[in-house]
Amino acid sequence: MTNSVIGLSIDCSDAAKLAQFWADVLGRTVNAAPTAEFAAIDSTDSAHGPRLAFHQVPEAKTIKNRLHLDLISGQFAAETERLLSLGATRVNDAAKGAARWTTFRDPEGNEFDLVAD
Repeated sequence: MTNSVIGLSIDCSDAAKLAQFWADVLGRTVNAAPTAEFAAIDSTDSAHGPRLAFHQVPEAKTIKNRLHLDLISGQFAAETERLLSLGATRVNDAAKGAARWTTFRDPEGNEFDLVAD
């Protein structure tokens, strides 16, 4: 028996708003009829990542994510500026050997990384 990952679920306070942020980040479209309670972004193909589902929960985020998204870009500086203009917040710049990345927070405080390609 095997399993496959079909998507990621993200808890949030406003599903439609956070889904729109991630759709803008990923160049994808929010599925029809998003609400504050639920919204989703389907994958157009496996090369562009899994389905993302956003679920409203009553509690706010209080600690660091145990799971986060890693994005990669060949235009690291330009993509950093674009993410900031969409509402992301820069948390930390890091490098280890030849690897370089920046940790950001989305509008609801969820951390994610942008890795330089």
